Amino acid sequence: MISQLLFFCLFFAAIVLFTVNARRIYRNITLGKSIDCSDNPQKRIKTMLLVAFGQKKMFKNILPAVLHLFVYLGFCIINIEMLEIIIDGLFGTHRVFSSAGNIYNMLIYSFELLAFAVLTSCFIFLTRRNVSRIYRFRGRELTAWPKTDANIILVTEILLMTAFLFMNAADFKLQQLGFTNYHQAGAFPISQYLQGLLPDTPSSLVTIERFCWWFHIIGVLAFLNYLPLSKHLHIILAFPNTYFSKLAPKGKFENMASVTGEVRAMLDPSVAPPAGEISRFGVKDVHDLTWKNLLDAYTCTECGRCTAACPANITGKLLSPRKIMMDTRDRLEEVGRNIDKNGSFQDDSKSLIDHYISREEIWACTTCNACVEQCPVNINPLEIIMGLRQYAIMEESMAPASINAMFSNLENNGAPWKYAQADRANWTHM
Repeated sequence: MISQLLFFCLFFAAIVLFTVNARRIYRNITLGKSIDCSDNPQKRIKTMLLVAFGQKKMFKNILPAVLHLFVYLGFCIINIEMLEIIIDGLFGTHRVFSSAGNIYNMLIYSFELLAFAVLTSCFIFLTRRNVSRIYRFRGRELTAWPKTDANIILVTEILLMTAFLFMNAADFKLQQLGFTNYHQAGAFPISQYLQGLLPDTPSSLVTIERFCWWFHIIGVLAFLNYLPLSKHLHIILAFPNTYFSKLAPKGKFENMASVTGEVRAMLDPSVAPPAGEISRFGVKDVHDLTWKNLLDAYTCTECGRCTAACPANITGKLLSPRKIMMDTRDRLEEVGRNIDKNGSFQDDSKSLIDHYISREEIWACTTCNACVEQCPVNINPLEIIMGLRQYAIMEESMAPASINAMFSNLENNGAPWKYAQADRANWTHM
C-alpha cells in the first residue's frame, strides 16, 4: 500500500504540474492577435496526417528521417505500455494486461524491437550532434542551453530505453525461476540476451526489476514536465501546428486589411473608411503577432533545416530563420513572466524588434520561402520577418537606402527600377 500511495502522489503531482505549465503556454499563445484557421478542415486534416504523423517533409534526407521515425514510433507506441504501468502502480498488480495472451506477447515483442531501435537512433543522433561537423548544428543562436537541451533529451531517451530493457530482462529471468507474482507473460527478443549480465539470486533480480520499473516511470513523468521547458514541446504541438498551417500558396502575401480599407475609401467615396483607430501597422512586439505565429514559436524544435536552406545565411548574412523563431519564443516567455508577476503586461521598454531581432536580420531576408519549405512542421518564420519590416517602414519610416530608392522608383516610374516607363523598351533597339 505504501508503494501504491507513493505512486499515486507522484503521478498526481506530475499531471498537476504539467497542466499548470500547459495552461501557461496556452495563455501565452493566446496573447497573439486573432486569425481564422478553420477553413477547409479536410485539407487541414490531410496536411496534419502527412506532415505531423507521416513526417513527409523529413524524408528529404533519408538517414535522419528513418532514425527520427524510429524515435517517433518508439515514443508513441512504447508509451502504450505506460497505461499498464500506471494501472500496476495504482493497484499493485503486475503486468495486468498479460491475460491477453498472444496479443500481449506480440505487443511486448514489438515494444522491445522499437526500444532497441530508439536506443540505436539516439546514440547515432548524439554522435551526429556532438562529433560530426554538420552545418545546421552550428550557429550563433545555438548557445550552451540549446545544445545542452538537445543532449538532455537524447541521454534521457537512452536511459529510459535501457531501463525498459533491463526491467524486462530481470522480469523474464524471474519468470523462468518461477518466482512469486512473476508469471509467464510477454516475449523478449532483445532483453533475453541481457540476462547474462544479471545476478541469479531472486532477491537481487527483484531489486533490479523494481528499480528499473520506478526509474522508467519517474523518468517518463519527469520527461513529461520537462517538455514545456524544452524545444521538444514539438512532440505535442506539431499536430495542431500542422493542422493550422497556411493553406494558400507560399509565395502569396496577404494585404493588410486596415490599409486595404483605407485605400478603398480614398478611391471610392461611397466606401466607408474602416471603423475605429488602427493600433499598429506591422509587428513591433509579440502582441502584434497572430496566435499562429506564437504557436509556431513554441513548436520550433531548433533543427536548423530552415537556416541551412536560407540563401542569406549561406552567403554569410546575419539572418537565421531558426534564430527568428527562438527569439520570438524567448520574448514571449519574457512577456509571460511579466504578466505572471504583475497580473497584466506592464511596459518593460523592450520589444521583439531591436531588443531580440535586429534590423540587419530582417532586411537580409530575400522572401524566397526556403525556410518555410524546409520546416518539418510547417513553421513560417517569413510571416514574422515581414511583419517586422512592415512596422519599420509604416510606423517608423526606417528602411535601408536601397529600399527607399525602390519605393521612390515605384512612385515615380511605376517600377522598381530608375528608368522611366517610356524608356522600358529601349533595349529592343540596341
